[in-house]
Amino acid sequence: MYMAEKVRIGGKGGVRSLELGGNAPIAIQTMWKQPLHKDRLQETVRRIAELEQLGCDILRFAVPDIESAEAFVKLTEMTPMPLVADIHFDYRLALRCMDGCAAKIRINPGNIGTEDRVNTVIKKAQDTGTALRIGVNSGSLPVDIRNRMEQEIREGRNAEEARAAALVAGAQREAALFDKHGFKQYLVSMKASSVKETVLANELFAARSTAPLHLGVTEAGPLVSGIVKSTLAFSQLLERNIGATVRVSLSDTMENEVIAAREILTECGKRQGGIRLVSCPRCGRNGFDVHGFVTRWQHRLFAEKKDLTVAVMGCVVNGPGEGRFADIGITGAENFILLFKRGVIVQRIDVQGLTEAERNAAIDAAFEKELKSL
Repeated sequence: MYMAEKVRIGGKGGVRSLELGGNAPIAIQTMWKQPLHKDRLQETVRRIAELEQLGCDILRFAVPDIESAEAFVKLTEMTPMPLVADIHFDYRLALRCMDGCAAKIRINPGNIGTEDRVNTVIKKAQDTGTALRIGVNSGSLPVDIRNRMEQEIREGRNAEEARAAALVAGAQREAALFDKHGFKQYLVSMKASSVKETVLANELFAARSTAPLHLGVTEAGPLVSGIVKSTLAFSQLLERNIGATVRVSLSDTMENEVIAAREILTECGKRQGGIRLVSCPRCGRNGFDVHGFVTRWQHRLFAEKKDLTVAVMGCVVNGPGEGRFADIGITGAENFILLFKRGVIVQRIDVQGLTEAERNAAIDAAFEKELKSL
């Protein structure tokens, strides 16, 4: 079975050290969705802590200019979360970001520039103990590789296979530079917006190299389609033990990216423990506002470190009966809310005559009390 080399990131200053690859747990990451501003760093640190509670292990920031680079350097000194600077075009931004406690720098072979510039980045990474990621996207391949790919497609080669091979060629070329310098603290990612291309590229690369792989389907889309694509790609690759870290790329919140990645890894048998949230889809028998409760509690539950199954059911049909396996559950029947543990009703709350706000407050207080008792 494929086994990647192990790379360590972080460990500088107060930044947490994290192993990627080998037999290390698969790390979850997301990407900051807004520009990074130096005058908002305290609020950024607070939000980073919330992401960590949900299960985020690594956080990446776009660094398009020197102002962002300065803010990034400062931020790396303010949080234990391993932070990654995402660099395109200007290699000098990568150099500046390594002046702080950056855990990793992502560079794109398609636009970072000449071999001399890459060599300069590698040298500073060696000096500062910073890991690097070779990040190849289908939309920004080196010109000669892209031209060759397009020629092959015109000559009749399967387009998805040709594009996957081009991603691998771009990654291998850059990896060869790293290897030439004896630099082994690097990861590789090859991302396409197609599930098939992403899977083919990662399988092909894994057959030729033991560098740890960062998995992701780029520009995967909004919540539903993005999760579907990521699940299909990740499940095929993880089954073959391919993948050291994952990012679910969504046109949605960072929190939902982290939760989606966590759920995919759990269902693929790659992550254990934590809250398993089971909720019914709701129907005409609905006696409890499943959607409202899940919306209020989802992030709080996923931030819990307890190893529990929580069932949120819409009626007594799917309540204590079908939820009897759950450590704790909640449902509704007429004017009552029922709380149950392992199929046994432990509390009955009369909500008749209460306003929506009063009803939610009573439900949340009772549920929190029972949850804390577990």
